[in-house]
Parts: sequence; C-alpha cells; structure tokens
Amino acid sequence: MIKKICVVTSNRADFGQLYWLIDKIDKDSQLTLQLIVTGSHLSPDFGNTVLEIINSGFKIDKQIDIQVSSESSVHICKSMGLAQIYFAEAFEQLSPDVVIILGDRSEMLSIASAALIMGIPIAHLHGGEITEGAYDDSIRHAITKMSSLHFTSTDIYRRRVIQMGENPDTVFNVGALAIESVLNLKLLDRKEFEESIHSRLMERNFLVTFHPMTTDSLETTEAQIKEMLNALDCYDRTKFIFTYPNSDKNGVIIRQRMEEYVLKNPNKAVVFKSLGQIRYLSALKHVDLVIGNSSSGILEAPALNTPTVNIGDRQKGRILGPTIFNCQPEKEAICNAIDKALNAKAEEWKHPYGDGNTSVRILEILKSIDEIKSRKTFFDIELNNESKG
Repeated sequence: MIKKICVVTSNRADFGQLYWLIDKIDKDSQLTLQLIVTGSHLSPDFGNTVLEIINSGFKIDKQIDIQVSSESSVHICKSMGLAQIYFAEAFEQLSPDVVIILGDRSEMLSIASAALIMGIPIAHLHGGEITEGAYDDSIRHAITKMSSLHFTSTDIYRRRVIQMGENPDTVFNVGALAIESVLNLKLLDRKEFEESIHSRLMERNFLVTFHPMTTDSLETTEAQIKEMLNALDCYDRTKFIFTYPNSDKNGVIIRQRMEEYVLKNPNKAVVFKSLGQIRYLSALKHVDLVIGNSSSGILEAPALNTPTVNIGDRQKGRILGPTIFNCQPEKEAICNAIDKALNAKAEEWKHPYGDGNTSVRILEILKSIDEIKSRKTFFDIELNNESKG
C-alpha cells in the first residue's frame, strides 16, 4: 500500500491549488505526508510565500532553495540544474512511495527527472493540457511521459494523455483542484478585503495578473505589457489591483512596468508581490473582471462568476468557459474585450473543470492502489484496438 506521499510546491499558485489535497493527506491516519517547498516560495522578490505554508500549519520536510533571483534563460537552466541535484538528495533521504507534481514549470521538469532516475513513481496533475504561448507546453508533456499516474482536469485532457501512449487504467479525470479552494474557503467580505490591502475599492475594479510568454523575446514582452497598461488608461473611476508575475523568463520587465504604473497612479492602482490565497480569491470575488493571461482567469475566476479578459496566446489551447473573453495584446483589442466582459449577461453554465471534489477523488484513487510502478510500457491505441477487434 502507498504510505508516504511526497507533495512538491514551488510557487504561490500551485500551493493554492494543492492546499486541500495536502490537507487531506496530512489528516489521513493511513498516510504520511512529505512536503517539499522550493522555487519562488523561498524568494523575497516574490513575497516569501513559504510563510503562508508555515502559517497554514503544515510541517515542511524540506526547503530546497534553487535560487530564482533572476529570470534569464541561462539562470533558469542553472536553477533547473540545482533542482535536479538537490531533489535527488531529498528523495534519497525521504524515500517516498510516490511524488505528486502539478503542472508544467521548468523546475518541475528537473524534479520529475530526479524522481524518474531514483525509481520513484510520479503522479502528475494537469497533464494533457495545451498552452501554445509558453515552453511550459513541452515541459508538461515531457513530465507526462515520466509519470506513472495521471490526474487530468477534463475528459478531453484525459484522452490526450492516453493518445500520448499512457495506459487508460492509469489516467483519471478528476477535475481541477483550483475549483475546490473557491468553493470551500471562507473569503473576505468587501470591507475586510479593503482593509487587508490597505486601499478602498472604487466604482469599478480590475484584478490584473499578467505573466510573460516564455517563448517571446524581452522586447515583445515589454511591448505587450505596455499595450495592456495603455488600455487600462482608458478607464476612469477604476481601481487596478496588480499582482506580480511568476518567476518566469522576462518577468522582471513586467514587474518594473507595473511598479512604474502604480507610482504614476497612486490613487487608482496598487501592486502586490503576492496576495496570498485568501486575498487573491477574495479579490476575484469583489472585482468586476480579471485581466491578463493567468490560468486563474480560466479556473478560479469563472467559479466565482467573475469575467476574464484573456490577453494573447499564453493560454491558447485550453478549454474555456463562456465568461472568458480572448483578445490580442493590442490596446484597442484589449479595450474591446474589456467592454464586452463588463456588459456580458449572466447565463447558466457548467464549469468545464469540475465540481470542486477533486482532492477527494485523488485521495480515493491513491489509497485504492497497492503499488504504483515507475516502469511502464507504451500504450499504442491502434494496436490495442486491433487486438480487441
């Protein structure tokens, strides 16, 4: 039976999604949680979000610093190298029965590689998805091929993982963990939220969360953030709540432009390195729309019926609900999308990423499996169909 489950979190976003799964593993008397914290969690530049994990009451088994103080391609490669070295040592010491990895970030590729070589099975969350605007797309698929167990967020993604040669018996559509936090956490009311950010909301409010497209140049990234900021200037009596981008390539230029915008517009704009899970989800609840290119606009925001203006190709390829309005990273296109989002009529719809019971399903599946084997064979769809005919 699986007993020791190692969960890795490297940034504010994946911890927010993993929270309820970590909590359920930790409280299960038959299981032992091993929690490793790494990446931007340990960086002052991104808010030292390891403190949020500590304040949640979880015991951290390892804090692994892979030095994410710069965002050049060379430095990211060096951080990946450090991750592979340090995680190999950590896995040797902890000897988990399975490692849970979420998503597609560069450090997760190194962590998966270390687990693979150490012979430790990987359970991968959010495989089968497509994000054409980032090299994360390739990383996600590479981690899928290293993993032995797959928890996808929609049935379409499940079929895509099987298409990549994974045995259907190891691929489970469980929905997205992100929905769970939206439905289960007690969010701040408007006054509490205003007090928490030390700023009053206005007649209209936008949450702005924009990340670099890792396949783009620095010049392209800077041009895109400028176009978005120019679009925001078209809206009076509007509060803009900015959050820092992730520790991705070219993220520094986005942070600089956000900070400059807030300095020029102190009466209507605020910026945060990290809002933390409660404040971020509360922001999504109280704003009129979220604007940028974050997956939270596709997963969490719709669960709160908050419309999203999704800029550019970073999320291109993902399944989208009707509250999401796509546009190119150009001022006029962004303004048109904002106007459509603000004037959209509410309608009945079902969230494509599940009902908020994802962690329960994952835990049930993990506990039902006696042993996860790291060694696997390629599942050829055509050959298997022929053998059944």
